Amino acid sequence: MTKLSTEVAIIGGGLGSVAAALALLQRGRRVVMTEEYAWLGGQLTSQAVPPDEHIWVEQFGITARYRALRDGIRQYYRDHYPLTGAARADRELNPGRGRVSRLCHEPRVADAVITAMLAPYRSSGRLTVLQPRVPIAADVRDGVVRSVTVADPRTGEETEIAAEFVVDGTETGDLLPLTGTEYVVGAEARADTDEPSAAEVADPTNVQSIAWCFVFDHVAGDHTIPRPDDYDFWRSFELPFWGAPMLSFTAPNPRTLVPEERTMNVNPAADVTGDPRFDAGDRDLWQFRRIAARQNFAAGAYDSDIVLANWPQLDYVSGSIIDTGDRDVHLRAAKAQSRAYVHWLQTEAPRPDGGRGWPGLRLRGDLVGTTDGFAQAPYIRESRRIRALTTIREQDVSIKARGYDGPARFDGSVGVGMYRIDLHPSTGGDNYIDVECAPFEIPLGALVPVATQNLVPAAKNIGTTHITNGAYRLHPVEWNIGESAGELVAFCLDRGLAPRQIATGDALVEQFQTRLTEAGVELHWPEIAGY
Repeated sequence: MTKLSTEVAIIGGGLGSVAAALALLQRGRRVVMTEEYAWLGGQLTSQAVPPDEHIWVEQFGITARYRALRDGIRQYYRDHYPLTGAARADRELNPGRGRVSRLCHEPRVADAVITAMLAPYRSSGRLTVLQPRVPIAADVRDGVVRSVTVADPRTGEETEIAAEFVVDGTETGDLLPLTGTEYVVGAEARADTDEPSAAEVADPTNVQSIAWCFVFDHVAGDHTIPRPDDYDFWRSFELPFWGAPMLSFTAPNPRTLVPEERTMNVNPAADVTGDPRFDAGDRDLWQFRRIAARQNFAAGAYDSDIVLANWPQLDYVSGSIIDTGDRDVHLRAAKAQSRAYVHWLQTEAPRPDGGRGWPGLRLRGDLVGTTDGFAQAPYIRESRRIRALTTIREQDVSIKARGYDGPARFDGSVGVGMYRIDLHPSTGGDNYIDVECAPFEIPLGALVPVATQNLVPAAKNIGTTHITNGAYRLHPVEWNIGESAGELVAFCLDRGLAPRQIATGDALVEQFQTRLTEAGVELHWPEIAGY
């Protein structure tokens, strides 16, 4: 076994982990970071999903470091891609012109920019990145995590990382059970949280669906994948509230729950535009998460747009991958569902011209770093969540529950976020849960476990509920959580204190908030209405 010693161990290399690492490294700290997949950045890279962001993202409501990431992605296109003059001059360049975000882009570009942002620290030796590695054990004494052991899933080779602080940036809060950190998973009962949308009975197996995304274009030729052996199963698989089999263009409207027929207009000549507050933009699957619009590039550079599929029809609801012995079974099944959908698109999907299937639809594994055309990792919406000093509940952020659409404030804010409570169909049989949120803050207490002294969460594993995780789980919020987690650990190291001591000391909270503000973290929203 290899043994390493560092100031901070960041386990998991997701988007929050990258933000935490940058904050720590820019404070002069030494970091060892581990990641299961080939790319750092989690949902933005290995999971291949372009950022879900609020409508004010170009003006305010994100951190300075997150803005540097977004600016870096746009600059990468200007430096390396054959953009048109108009696209190159567009300050708010959206390479894919996708509807889900003002910055829809290739995951490989995000990987390149993240790699560049971390490069000087890897070169100096202050950042060590171990890939691929997964956590398998931890040494914990008296509520202090002394070390974490990770293993190479290919070879079984183990590395023990001793550190003063440990950051859990895994996608499903994998360090929490290993370290004995108290946590919650799945749906809480309404009697426990008083949330209007909570379940009557708690169910730790009831989590949001995962989805295995893929990237594709449409070009000449027949690119049909072999018919999957389980294709007939998925062809007939239908949820009670869906209105059609999953292999269709039908899915419930998240806000009305009425099944609606989607469209897919391949390589449209013109774009559909709209206001995301009133039109989610998901009615046409081609444009919703398109990551390269050929009109943005020089004539002849692209034969087709490029599209990222993260659609309702890919949501896998047949089982949770958390705290179960069937994790690998469900991961394989989620990819099988997506594979069947690809074959259906190529062979049976109804076209606007009355025909069936698009055999020219081509998987683009080269753009996601795989050989099979699917993302390296599943898109994961929900994690284990620490039992925290502060738990964010629906009534804290819901406009309806609060009776007020102004910003939702918390004592000890360490950042801001904005997204609807957006829960996808779940493994417990729930349909969508969609609740309008006010612009909200991230309370420091949600980053502090009730007992474990030197572990800090940096992803979807903070002190939310099953319900409020639906608002706090998206890209810019996860980044802000990770960045503030990294700043918190650096602040603790500077003063020889534990996170709980910071969070429960008024003067220390104010000092920490001043430090965050100086680093470009926005702590409060202006008085604006939610959507």
